[in-house]
Amino acid sequence: MHDRTWMRSSNARSDNRKSKIRNLKFVVLFGGMLLALSFPAQAQQAKKAPSIGYLSTGSPSSSTQTIEAFRQGLHELGYAEGKNITIEYRFAKGREDRIRQFASELVHLKVDVIFISSTAATLATKNATTTIPVVFTIVDDPVAFGLIDSLGRPGGNITGLTSGAGPGLYGKRLELLKETFPRVSRVAVLWNPGNVEAKLQRQPLEAAAQAQGIRLRFVEARLPGQIELAFTVMARERADVVLVSADPMFTSEYRRVVEMAARTRLPAVYPFRNVAEAGGLMSYGTDLSAIYRSAAIYVDKILSGAKPADLPVQQPTKFELVINLKTANTLGLTIPQALLARADEIIE
Repeated sequence: MHDRTWMRSSNARSDNRKSKIRNLKFVVLFGGMLLALSFPAQAQQAKKAPSIGYLSTGSPSSSTQTIEAFRQGLHELGYAEGKNITIEYRFAKGREDRIRQFASELVHLKVDVIFISSTAATLATKNATTTIPVVFTIVDDPVAFGLIDSLGRPGGNITGLTSGAGPGLYGKRLELLKETFPRVSRVAVLWNPGNVEAKLQRQPLEAAAQAQGIRLRFVEARLPGQIELAFTVMARERADVVLVSADPMFTSEYRRVVEMAARTRLPAVYPFRNVAEAGGLMSYGTDLSAIYRSAAIYVDKILSGAKPADLPVQQPTKFELVINLKTANTLGLTIPQALLARADEIIE
C-alpha cells in the first residue's frame, strides 16, 4: 500500500514537471514569435531617411527661389524635408576653394545623391567621388568638360539638366538687343572670367556680335562684392546696354545685379525669366524654377534605384521672352510693338 501511494505521488510530480516544461516551451515559442514579428516594424522605424547633398555656388539668401523650387519638386513627389528626406546644404558664396571643400564634405557624409548648380561644382564633385550619384543643373556643355560621355548615355555617376545656353542663344539675345535698341553700338557684357565656362561662353558671343556689327566690352566680376564696381565701370564708359552672362554667380546674385542696373540706369538683358520678374528689363532663356523642379524628378529616380549612367541629360526645349514694361517706363524706354507682340509674358 505504501509503495502504491509513493508511486502515485511520484507520477504526479513527474506529470507536473512535464506540464511546467510544456508551458515554458510555449512561453518561449510564443515570445519568440512576437519578437520575430516585431523585427520588421522595428527595422522599418529604424530605417534611415535618404539624404541629399545640396551644393550651391551662391549664398543662402540669394538662393531662396531656386531652393524653394527644388523643395516644391520634391514635395510633389511625396517627400517632406525633415521627415522622409534630409538635405545637407552647402553654400560656397562664389568662392572656388569652398566649392572643393564642400564637395569633399558631402562625399564624407555619404549622402545618397548630390545636387549641384554649376559646372565648377560638378567638376569638383566629379573629382571627389565616382560612386555617389550626382545631378547637375545650369551646365552649358557637360560633354565638353568631360563630365559625361554623351547626352543620351552619360555613363559614370553623373547626369542632370543643361541650361541650354548654347551658341545660338547668345546670338538670339544680341538680336533682341538690336531690335529693342536699333542704334546700339556699345554692349557691355557682365562676365566672370574665373568661371570655367567663361571662355566657352565668350567665343560664340564675340562671333555673333561681329556678325551684327556690335562692339562688346567685357567687364568682369569674379565675386559678388565686385558686381557694384562692374556696373560703375559700365556706366562710366557709357555702355548703351548690358548683357548679363549665364554665370552661376550672377544667377544666384540676380537681385544685386538688378539693383545695380536700376541704380546706374543701364538697360540689361538677362538669361533667365526670374530676373525679369524681379525687376530686370528683359530676359530670354529658360525658366530657372522649372529646371530646379525637374531636377527633383531625377533625384527621385536615383533614390528609387535608377543609375545616373542610364538617365539621359535633359535639355530645355522652351525659351521664353519676358519683358518688364514697368522697368522700361522707369528707364524712359519704348519697347517696339513688334517685340511686345512676340513676348511670352509682359510684366506691367
